Amino acid sequence: MASSTRDGDIHDGEIRLWQEDNWWIAKDVETGVTTQGESREAALENLDDAVALHDGDRGRAPTDEELRAAGINPADNTTGDQEPPDVLD
Repeated sequence: MASSTRDGDIHDGEIRLWQEDNWWIAKDVETGVTTQGESREAALENLDDAVALHDGDRGRAPTDEELRAAGINPADNTTGDQEPPDVLD
């Protein structure tokens, strides 16, 4: 089996890519974030998105217009004095 390193150490920016059945699996070694795709390219694109989400570089609050399009009244879309649930941390 081929290895990306000679010494077995983790290197900055190291990505591992392998195939399981009909899927390609891509893993960012530093963060542990892992994704899959039907092609190598798709798996790597998914990994880029997932790592950006992990690092807080993606995502945003929806606009009032987007909330209305989803059938949500923006005035009712508040958490009030409550803290968001732990799963949102």
